Amino acid sequence: MSLFGTLRMPRNLVFGAGQRHALPPFAASLGQRALVVTDERLAADPMFAKLLDGLTKAGLRVRVFDRVIAELPVACIAEAVEAGRALGADLVIGIGGGSCLDAAKVAALLLTHGGTASDYYGEFRVPGPVLPLICIPTTSGTGSEVTPVAVVTDPDRALKVGIASPHLISHTAICDPELTYSCPPGLTAVSGADALTHAIEAYTTMRRQPGPALVHEHVFLGKNALSDHYALLAVSHIAAGLKRACDDGADIEARGRLMLGATAAGLAFGTAGTAAAHAVQYPVGAMTHTPHGAGVATLMPYVMTFNSAWCARELAEIGKAMGLAGRGTQAEQAAATVDEVDRLFAAIAIPRTLAALGVKETQLPQIAEQSMGITRLIKNNPRPIDDASMMELVQAAYSGDRMQLRSEDKADRP
Repeated sequence: MSLFGTLRMPRNLVFGAGQRHALPPFAASLGQRALVVTDERLAADPMFAKLLDGLTKAGLRVRVFDRVIAELPVACIAEAVEAGRALGADLVIGIGGGSCLDAAKVAALLLTHGGTASDYYGEFRVPGPVLPLICIPTTSGTGSEVTPVAVVTDPDRALKVGIASPHLISHTAICDPELTYSCPPGLTAVSGADALTHAIEAYTTMRRQPGPALVHEHVFLGKNALSDHYALLAVSHIAAGLKRACDDGADIEARGRLMLGATAAGLAFGTAGTAAAHAVQYPVGAMTHTPHGAGVATLMPYVMTFNSAWCARELAEIGKAMGLAGRGTQAEQAAATVDEVDRLFAAIAIPRTLAALGVKETQLPQIAEQSMGITRLIKNNPRPIDDASMMELVQAAYSGDRMQLRSEDKADRP
């Protein structure tokens, strides 16, 4: 297959300690009335007050919406939109974790095009550009500051739903690792594990034939030369920084590498997409109400084992990016990579099985069925999945027995 690459990203991406102070000139160049979307905890932080002060000194009128809550229910977004309309907002700034950034994205969409979030569920449903959007993450995890997707919780749906469109990519992303220094170890762990999962799935996802229509037919179009670069960059930084940042939140180098890795992982999966681990997490998260990052990380070693015969070369390269020596056959290197990911996640207290997340054995058939229904993710998986193989995957993840997956489908790669 010929060399092919695509990258969708913000117009401006700024990374570095203290770079949050670059916000006012960016904001002033984009609008005069800024809706700032965040949560109550951040809104009470002195750092946040200093950011707002910088905006007002730059001549902007500012209204803060600080009622974003975890899992992002659509009712919360409707309130943010109401606040933006009252201001006459011509700019939206999201500051916080993934839910805050996703809320800002959807608010910018609805303030521009009207309607409700449900009008835009799926891919390519956003009809055009949205209000200028600036995203500033305060965790090292979702990569939402650079991705074309926002995920919400709709009470009319059994699972979380996504809005995916290149129009949702922020105009400017400012990634300042100093904003993560106060993240507690548990949040650091699940966020960083989420980011590593993004990078692994982006690097191992299916590679599609790069015809001229590909970028127009898929928001997440599969692995390619550019997404691969950012995926491996992410793996190397996250593997080096994750455990250290969990052990010592004041480790400045580790915090920086972890945030850089999370942003690079967002650049990778924001184009390539994710696959089976994320598909299974949707029903698991709905059933157990556990953090998204914990769920995908719990599943990742099982999914890697499940896929290993179809992406052994890619898994071996991931292992090298994590610092493994690369000894043995390609299959042995792939297996060593899975073991290393499993070891790293165990070291930061990620649950080891679906049972540990709170899944009941009787729920496994429902999990398998609902996972197969998330076709935008299933179609990206490097190994084709049918109902029977999905059931085998979730059973292994429930029991904790990765070995039962090792002998499955040792087919030659296509």
